[in-house]
Amino acid sequence: MTLLDQQETRTAIRTCPLCEATCGLELTITPKNEVKVTRGDKDDVFSAGFICPKGTTLGHLHNDPDWLRQPMVKRDGEFVPVTWDEAFATIDAGLMPLIAEHGRDAVAVYLGNPGAHSLSLLLYNRSVLLGLGSRNRFSASTVDQRPKEISTAMMFGSVTVPVPDLDRTDFILLLGANPYASNGSLCTAPDFPGRLERIQERGGKVVVVDPRRSETVEKADQHIAIRPGTDAHLLAALVNVMFDEGIADAGHLTDHVSGWEDLAPLVERFDADTAATVCGIEAETIRELARALVNNDKAVVYGRIGTCTQEFGTLASWLVDVVNICSGNLDTVGGAMFAKGATGQPSTKGAPGSGRGFKMGRVHSRVSGSPESLGEFPVTALPEEIETEGEGQVRALITVGGNPVSSNPNTARIDAAIGSLDFVVCVDPYINETTRHADVILPPPTALQKSHFDLAFVNFSVHNVANYSPAVFPLDDTQMDEGTIMLRLAGLVAGGGFNADTDAMDLEVAKAMIGAAVRDEHGNVYGRDAAELLEMLADRVGPERLLDIMLRTGPYGDGFGTDPDGLTLSVLEANPHGVDLGELEAGRVPANVRTPTGTIDLTPPKLVEDFARLVTSLDRDWDNSMVLVGRRHVRSNNSWMHNIKVLTKGKNRCTLQIHPDDAAARSIVDGAMATVTSRVGTVDVAVEITDGIRPGVVSIPHGFGQNMPGVKLAVATAYDGVNTNILTDEYFRDELSGNIALNGVPVEVSAAVGAAEIPAAG
Repeated sequence: MTLLDQQETRTAIRTCPLCEATCGLELTITPKNEVKVTRGDKDDVFSAGFICPKGTTLGHLHNDPDWLRQPMVKRDGEFVPVTWDEAFATIDAGLMPLIAEHGRDAVAVYLGNPGAHSLSLLLYNRSVLLGLGSRNRFSASTVDQRPKEISTAMMFGSVTVPVPDLDRTDFILLLGANPYASNGSLCTAPDFPGRLERIQERGGKVVVVDPRRSETVEKADQHIAIRPGTDAHLLAALVNVMFDEGIADAGHLTDHVSGWEDLAPLVERFDADTAATVCGIEAETIRELARALVNNDKAVVYGRIGTCTQEFGTLASWLVDVVNICSGNLDTVGGAMFAKGATGQPSTKGAPGSGRGFKMGRVHSRVSGSPESLGEFPVTALPEEIETEGEGQVRALITVGGNPVSSNPNTARIDAAIGSLDFVVCVDPYINETTRHADVILPPPTALQKSHFDLAFVNFSVHNVANYSPAVFPLDDTQMDEGTIMLRLAGLVAGGGFNADTDAMDLEVAKAMIGAAVRDEHGNVYGRDAAELLEMLADRVGPERLLDIMLRTGPYGDGFGTDPDGLTLSVLEANPHGVDLGELEAGRVPANVRTPTGTIDLTPPKLVEDFARLVTSLDRDWDNSMVLVGRRHVRSNNSWMHNIKVLTKGKNRCTLQIHPDDAAARSIVDGAMATVTSRVGTVDVAVEITDGIRPGVVSIPHGFGQNMPGVKLAVATAYDGVNTNILTDEYFRDELSGNIALNGVPVEVSAAVGAAEIPAAG
C-alpha cells in the first residue's frame, strides 16, 4: 500500500455477523465509504486472523443492489417505495382493524435466524411480542435447535448448553455436525476446523458420525457411516455399554445428579448388537466408542443440527449430555463445559444452585394442540392456524428476519397459507419467497450500518470473550435504525398509532432492565437506586445503553463502579480486537443449575415418556425406503448468502448426491437429472454420483431454490438450485419439540424423464 493509499483509506475492525463463529475482520475503507479489502483480524483475541469465504463478502452484501434501502408498500399488486411514515400508516390502517375485529391472536409473529446475529433485534424483538400480545409466536428455532434447548432446559433448569472444550480435549465424537463446512452451531468457535486439527496434532482423535463422507469426515481419524435418524439409538447404546461393563461414572457430578439409578433400566434394550442393526454399523464399534469416552480423561461428545433435525431430535440432544455425564466428561477440562457470557444468562442470575426449572406446554396451539415451548409454538403448526377457520384463526403475519416459505417444510402448503392472509408485514431487506406476499416491507440497514455484539453466541463460546463493533457506515437518508423500526412497530401494534415515541419506549426498556438488576439480591447492583444507575448512562441511548447495562451487571461487570476493573461498554470500545475473559471453567456445577432440586435431572419425565417411542422404533424395518438428508457448504448459510455472486460462482453445488449402487439400480446417470418425490412434493435436481454417501441415502443441500414468481434476487434466482423443503414433510417431526425432521425423510428417486447432462452453473 502506498503512502497516498494510507492517507485515503481507513481501517475498521468488525466482528463478522454471518454465522456463529464470530470471527474478527479487518476492513479497509475508502474515502467514498467502500470496502476495499476484507481480511481476518490477526489481533482478534478469539479468531486470531481466521476468516471463511463468507466473511470476505460483507462489502458485497452492503452493496447488493437487491437490498432494499427504503420501505416498500404493495399497491395494485406491485411494490412501490414509500416514506417510513407512509409505511407505518399503512400497517396501522391494515393491521389494527383486524385486531379490533378478531383479537390479538389473529396476528402471528415469525422470528428468523438472522435475529440471533443482530444486537437490536435481540434487544427489541420482545417489545414487539409484548406490544402485540398474541399467543401465536413462531420462530426458526423449531427448524433447527429447539430439541437442544428443551433437553438442556429440562436437565439443567434453563437453556444452558454445554460446549466441547475444543482447545483442550483429546478425543471428540461429532454427530450431526460438519464444521469444515459450517463451523460450529450452539458452539461458538472461530476456525473450528483448525481447532479439530490441533486435537490431532497433540495426539488426540477426531471421530465423525455421518451418513456422508463430509468435508469433516475427510479430515477425521474415524468415520462411522450411520443410518440417518438413528443417532439417539447409538447414544442410548453407548450408555448401555457403559453400565453393562461397569464403567459408567459421573465423576465429580455424582452428588449433583438425580435419576442415575433409572438410566440403566431405561436403555436396557439398546445393547450394542441391537443398536448396531438399527444404526447400520458394527457392534464392536459402539463398544469401542463407549470405552474410549470413559478411558480418556479429556473426551467429549458434540452433537448438532443433524441430531436435532430428525424424528428423535430431543432424545438425541438429551443423550449427548447423558453420555458426557456417564463418561465423566461433563463440566471437566477437555470435556463438555459451560460458557459464561459477558452479558449474563439465566444460569448466572438469581440464587446459585437452584431455580424454578423449566416448563413447557403451558398453552397449546388451537388446531393440533401442539405444546408451547419457550413461549413459542412449533412452526409446523403455522399453516394449519392460517387455514383453519374459527375463533382465533390467524389472519395476519409479522415476520422479522425470517423466510418461512423457503426454510420450513412443505413449501407449497406454507406458501399458499401465507399468500391467503389478509395482511403481512415483513422486517426484511429483500423481496424473497416470503416477503413477496407482504403488504409492507420494512428493510433494516446492512450489517455494516449497525453496531454489533453477539448477545446470543457468547453463551455458547468455547472461550470466554467479548467483542463490540460500532457501525462502519452511516445510514442513508431513506433508512431507519433497526432498533427504531422495532420500537415503532411495537408501539403501533400495542395501539399507540403509527408514530409512537420510540425514545420514550426505549427509556422504558432501559428502566425495566435496570429494575430487574437491582432486584436481584445475588447480583452486583442489588439494592442500588435504579434512577441513579440510569443517570450514569445519560450519554448512551438505544442498543448501546441496554448493552452497557447488561455488561455492567453481568458476571464480569463493574457493577456501575463497584468493581473499577470490571467490564463496561467503554472497555470494549477501547479494545476493538476484543477482551479475553478466560478459558472455560471446570466445576460450574452445581452453581449454574436452576432446577428446583438443585441437581441435574438425568431422567426428566417428558423425556422418559418420549423414550418409549424410541424403544418401539427398534422393531421397525429400517431398510424399507430411500431417505433424504441435507448438507451445507462453506460458501452458503441457509438462504442468506445466495445473492452474492462471488459465493455462487463455480460449479453447481445444489446436486443430488447418490451412491453408485443406488444410481445404477435406477438407471441414473452422473451429471443428468433425477426426480425426487416425497409425500408432499417433487423436484428435479442435477445428479452427483459418489461413494461418499451411504447406500440408501441421498443428499440435497438446503437453502437453494430462490426461483418463485415475484422474488427479486437477481443472482440467487438465476442459480440452478432447488428448495429441499418442497420435499420435507411438516408431519415428519420430533414429537416432543415439534422440530422439523429435515434428515431421514422418506423419498423415491428415479431418472428424470428426458434426463440429460447439464452444464455447470456460473
